[in-house]
Amino acid sequence: MHAILTDIEGTTSSIAFVKNVLFPHARSNLPAFVTAHGGEPEVRRWLHAVATENGGPGDDRMIVEVLQGWMDEDRKHTALKALQGMIWEEGYRASVFTAPVYPDAAQTLLHWHGAGVPLYVYSSGSVAAQQLFFAHSEVGDLSSVFTGWFDTEIGSKRESASYRRIAESIATPMFQILFLSDVVHELDAAREAGLQTVLVDRPADYPEPRLGEAAHGHRRVESFAELRLQVLRSGN
Repeated sequence: MHAILTDIEGTTSSIAFVKNVLFPHARSNLPAFVTAHGGEPEVRRWLHAVATENGGPGDDRMIVEVLQGWMDEDRKHTALKALQGMIWEEGYRASVFTAPVYPDAAQTLLHWHGAGVPLYVYSSGSVAAQQLFFAHSEVGDLSSVFTGWFDTEIGSKRESASYRRIAESIATPMFQILFLSDVVHELDAAREAGLQTVLVDRPADYPEPRLGEAAHGHRRVESFAELRLQVLRSGN
């Protein structure tokens, strides 16, 4: 294997942290954040994008309500993810929370990095949010183990074209990239593009194992430890 591409939520880290800590923090702090930072160019850029998609300029109060509605729907919108990431940055830097990473994932990522395997992240959260997450993990700064980062600006995680763009970006043949995710439909898109795939089916996140047809033919593991040496043996 010449490169590994990994999801975050439900793969390297628990779904519960994002659902129960990060999302509520962003939702409750959004109004104050927009009031304090709405005049800054990067923040205004994303607020304008939300207003435009909603059919008009609107005021910030309306935009906040739209964004909170999108949060409640768990909508994967680039503007929403960017603004959430900015709010989370303030939380991380103020030590309001740190990011949990499964011990087997942290150990294996460090092992692969030490062995020279290029590691990349592809998550629906913004690149900035991804970098903050791993920089402020409970086991320390893991951001340096990754060579590159991808979010939905490169495309939807359920579209095969996104994975082809990633392969082109990292100059690696698609069949030499292994994609790790807990979402079967993302793995389907990656496989269609020509990537190798593994379903990470953690009991803590998925009490009902995805076996047989539920795994859509993807290889299934419950821990990164099951992959640690096998990845190295397969090409590095």
